[in-house]
Amino acid sequence: MTFTGHAPGSPAYRRLIVGLFFAGIATFAQLYSPQAVLPQLSIDLGISPASAALSVSAATLGLAAAVIPWSMVADRIGRVQAMAIGVLTATALGLLAPLSTGLEMLLSLRLLEGVALGAVPAVALAYLSEEVSPRNAAAAAGSYIAGTTVGGLLGRIVSGIVGEQTGWREGMWTVAGVCALAAVLFLWLTPKAQGFVPGRFRDHAGPGILTRLLTPLRSGRQLALYAQGFLLMGAFVAVYNYLGFHLAEPPFTLPAWVVTLLFLAYLAGTVSSPWAGSLAARFGRYPVLLGAIAVMAAGAAAMWAHATPIVLLGLLLFTGGFFGAHAVASGWAPVAAGPDSRAQASSLYYFGYYAGSSLFGWALGIVFGQVDWVWFIVAILAMCALAAASAVAKLRGSPDDGLS
Repeated sequence: MTFTGHAPGSPAYRRLIVGLFFAGIATFAQLYSPQAVLPQLSIDLGISPASAALSVSAATLGLAAAVIPWSMVADRIGRVQAMAIGVLTATALGLLAPLSTGLEMLLSLRLLEGVALGAVPAVALAYLSEEVSPRNAAAAAGSYIAGTTVGGLLGRIVSGIVGEQTGWREGMWTVAGVCALAAVLFLWLTPKAQGFVPGRFRDHAGPGILTRLLTPLRSGRQLALYAQGFLLMGAFVAVYNYLGFHLAEPPFTLPAWVVTLLFLAYLAGTVSSPWAGSLAARFGRYPVLLGAIAVMAAGAAAMWAHATPIVLLGLLLFTGGFFGAHAVASGWAPVAAGPDSRAQASSLYYFGYYAGSSLFGWALGIVFGQVDWVWFIVAILAMCALAAASAVAKLRGSPDDGLS
């Protein structure tokens, strides 16, 4: 009997969703845990704030470089097996990183940790698309993205609170401990893959590695989906990088502890991700994607205001819109790909996603520093408009919109 995917409401479906939720926590809490303790890290190691910030960049760089190789590993050994190896290795490296006695050792361990963490974003959505029916894939992807938002928030908040009281090493160790628990829950809950046969167990080898990579890159729909991750994630990271500086200046002049609490706006993404996935399952991915981009742009426009409550409301809308769009686009990429290229399509999406984070997180800082906040917001709105335009051009009327 052909496997058609776990049905919503079944025990296996619930275990799959909750298991990947914990995989998201285990991955993204570790990835961003140093961000909240950079001042303490800078003082303890005797390095500049910019050098301390490399502890975050090293991990995201390692992750971006590793997502495509991990997709190949997952094709060979299996989806769950690849994610398990990656998340357990990353947790071990996360426990070692706070032992660093200097910047070089810390960056080396964080780079390797990022490489290991790449297994989950490279494979999770391909695994989801194979284990649930196409109609339910969007909602399932939204639940996974919600876990990533909780992980990103948890890593920052926990390390920040513990680090302020006891030091950056203890803060990062605490997060690594939480991630170890999340990794165990992921391994315990996640059901064995039934919708995919690893290459080592196949009678025929199937398409080669180069073919599986080039096939998605020849698809206009895939490129439009990668553009969503590249442009929208770039805009998202840039806002979170520089809004704190903006709010610390007149007319706002907010204290540092209030600026730190801006990360709580991530909770808007925790709500919007599964909501967007559910709406996509009902109305189709395309209209929900455009709607989420519109909400994101409206939030960015609100951050033009000189009143703190309006700016904070804008941040909530911006964050919720971004994670809604990301949940739809990231889950759509493996569904739109052929069965032989699902893992590659997902990993290419995340390659664009983190490339956008690295490029625009830096480049828009030049706009903010050399011009002003108004032009910074104009750039953010332009990126939202480009993402929407690419979706209209290539994704409208797509046969894998979710309603077929």
